[in-house]
Amino acid sequence: SGINAEYLDFKTFQHYFIQINLSNYTTAMPLPTKEPMYCAEQIKIPPALPDILKQFTKAAIRTQPGDLLAWSAAYFDALSAGKAPPVKDRFETPSEDKTITPGLLGVLHKQLWSSETVAVDELREKWAQLSLPSERLDEILTLGNFVANVPWLNFLALACTSLESNLTEAVTLLCKILTKDPEGGAARIAYDLFKRLYTYLAEVDGNITEEQIESVISYLDGDAAKAEGMIGPANFTHSFCPKLSGQ
Repeated sequence: SGINAEYLDFKTFQHYFIQINLSNYTTAMPLPTKEPMYCAEQIKIPPALPDILKQFTKAAIRTQPGDLLAWSAAYFDALSAGKAPPVKDRFETPSEDKTITPGLLGVLHKQLWSSETVAVDELREKWAQLSLPSERLDEILTLGNFVANVPWLNFLALACTSLESNLTEAVTLLCKILTKDPEGGAARIAYDLFKRLYTYLAEVDGNITEEQIESVISYLDGDAAKAEGMIGPANFTHSFCPKLSGQ
C-alpha cells in the first residue's frame, strides 16, 4: 500500500519530533515553555529539520511501510540511537498481501547483521515495525527450531527459502543480500560463508544427500581457489556445477 498524505498531519510529526533528540544532528529542538505564544516568530525551528523531513519522506516513499505511524516511530528511534533505520535501498512494487520481500529482508539484515544471534523478542519487534505477517515469522522460527536466541544468518537463509521456489534461487537471493559487490554485480560472498549456509539449508531440507552436498562443494572448491576465496551465483548456477538441490 502507498503512503497516504492524510496521515502526515502536523500532530503526527509533532508527536515524533518532540521525542527525538535532535542534538544528534544539530541544536536540540526546545521543549514547549509556559510562556504564551503570540506569533510564529516565537517558534524556533532547528536548521536541520527541513533536511530531516526530506530524508524521512524519501525513506517512507522508498520503503512503503504498511503501518506508517509505527514505522515512523521506529525510523526516528533508530536515527536518534545512531542505528540503521528500517529503510529499503530501493523502491519495490507494494505487495497487497504485505508479504515479505527481498527488499524487506535486506532491511532486517541491515538492522540485525552486527550480532551473531538475535533475541526472538527483538526479531519480533523489527518484524512488526515492517508490518510483516506474524504467522510467516512463526513458520520460519518453527522450521529452524529457533527458541530464545536466533542465529541471524541461519534465520536469513531460511527466510530466503520461503520467498523462492527452489534452493538455487534462495541461495542466489541470499548472496545478493549478503554481498558487498555493487548492485547488479557478481553478488559474491566468502566461500566459507557460502559452504556453511548452503550446508545448513541442505540439512534443513532433508532431501539432499551428503553425497550431493559434497559434490557441490568439491566442484566449487576450484572456483573459490581461483577467485581469492569468493563465490557467487555465476559459479553455482553454471551448467557444470552439480545442482544445489540434487534435482
